[in-house]
Amino acid sequence: METWEFGRTVRRFRDRVAPDVVGVPVGRRRRASGLRREELAGLAGISADYLTRLEQGRATAPSAQVVESLARALRLADAERDLLYRLAGHAAPGPEIVPSRVTPSVQRLLDRLSHTPVVVYDASWTLVMANAPYDALMGPTTTWRGLERNAVWRNVTGLPSRVVHTPKEQAEHEARLVADLRLTASRYPADRALRRLITDLTSGSERFAELWEAEAPLPLTEPSRHKTIDHPTVGLITLDCDTLLVTLDDLRIAVYTAEPGTEDASRLDLAITLGTQSLGVV
Repeated sequence: METWEFGRTVRRFRDRVAPDVVGVPVGRRRRASGLRREELAGLAGISADYLTRLEQGRATAPSAQVVESLARALRLADAERDLLYRLAGHAAPGPEIVPSRVTPSVQRLLDRLSHTPVVVYDASWTLVMANAPYDALMGPTTTWRGLERNAVWRNVTGLPSRVVHTPKEQAEHEARLVADLRLTASRYPADRALRRLITDLTSGSERFAELWEAEAPLPLTEPSRHKTIDHPTVGLITLDCDTLLVTLDDLRIAVYTAEPGTEDASRLDLAITLGTQSLGVV
């Protein structure tokens, strides 16, 4: 792998990105025309120290997930993203692989929702990105690693969640996620990472294995558009949750909103304000 060339290319891309384009505040005394290392690291969800070592060629073998996160944060065009993959020693994902690409046009849509809780999952229900208001509402996602980033795993193993479900709602939610994952597996039969995910889910969760082997159809009841969040500071907040499907990129974008002027809207605003302050977001 051309570690030095990879780092130099990342640095070149970083230097050309205007901070305001990616939502980074620009102070009066700013000298750098592009992004600082710590700014790009924050946008990509990696440590500034790791990014420094990557740029200096002292860190080797960045994962495909790291490469994708950097490409997304840098708003790279497809050809530039593919170049970054090659320099990192990876093949650029093809049509047989579950995509996790957030295209610049989709990113511009997400930028318009920068004050609204939004989370993006790929077709395997693995977290692609969550914005600061989402983390303020639901709790930080930046520490999630491996299977923790997968919504199917988090639900079937009962990992902590601020979403309030009745037992019936939770069971239907799990069945719906597993049924959707089965459809994904049928669309991407050659994706080794997806097969490994299903193997890990099957061996690690009796509940998943039961649902997967049953091959149950999608539940007859439709998922509710309303979700109640038990926020540790603000209390219960009932929100509209709309999941948007980006068809070409096979992404799921969940957006949480409240009707203006309601108590839930006020509580949501307070949760976002308190959460983004604690996360150090300005």
